[in-house]
Amino acid sequence: KMPASIPEADRRHRASAAFSLSFLSLVFSITAFSSSYWCEGTRKVAKPFCKGDSKGDLCIRFNSPEGNSSQAVQYIWETGDDKFVEKRFHAGIWYSCEEMINDEGEKCRSFISLTPASDRGVLWLSIVAELLYVVLLLTGNILMSVEICYYSSVIDGLKINAFSAVVTVLAGLLGMVAHMMYTTVFQMTVNLGPEDWRPHTWDYGWSYGLAWTSFACCMAAAVTTINKYTKTILEFKHKRKKLERSFRIQYKFPEH
Repeated sequence: KMPASIPEADRRHRASAAFSLSFLSLVFSITAFSSSYWCEGTRKVAKPFCKGDSKGDLCIRFNSPEGNSSQAVQYIWETGDDKFVEKRFHAGIWYSCEEMINDEGEKCRSFISLTPASDRGVLWLSIVAELLYVVLLLTGNILMSVEICYYSSVIDGLKINAFSAVVTVLAGLLGMVAHMMYTTVFQMTVNLGPEDWRPHTWDYGWSYGLAWTSFACCMAAAVTTINKYTKTILEFKHKRKKLERSFRIQYKFPEH
């Protein structure tokens, strides 16, 4: 009895590992999809005139009651980077936000409206692929949880296992395509987007890394599921060969 229970325990362990990886992938994908930190960077904008009592290096005091001629001349002779200030921004699939100068909070705009018209269709395809990615991951999670809690025949468990493997592999492929399409759209928006949005410096943010981590977990779950399916099939073939061998022995040497 003890040796026979070991393969069953191993199957349970592999099913739990695949479910855990798939669940992590689902959580990471939803978090990344709903956030706006796929890309982060700075924008170089001209310093505005100071308003009221605001002071500092982020604005220029000019033609004010406290101002004098030397400040006015200083502004006239400012050149290069002295006239500009860098504002931090972050962008995601849905919207892009940048910090306000001399004000608290951020100003957000729809990223779809910033995308060049020629690339807007690719962005929508990326959004649809991301949504399908999440839906397929959710479906795979449900199937894997049913497989873990399903205590009927091993054959039914194998059918669920095979279907969840196919769904998870499809989800991973869709996720990869969606992430790559968004990367292409963002780079095109950086080059051809509105002048009042184009970043001075930028890099990929934590949401972008989380999205690719989700893809890695998804593919690891798919590999674990396929491996479990293959190992179970091989165990069945091995048991069938042993059973056939025992039948041949009994047929050659029947018990009296």
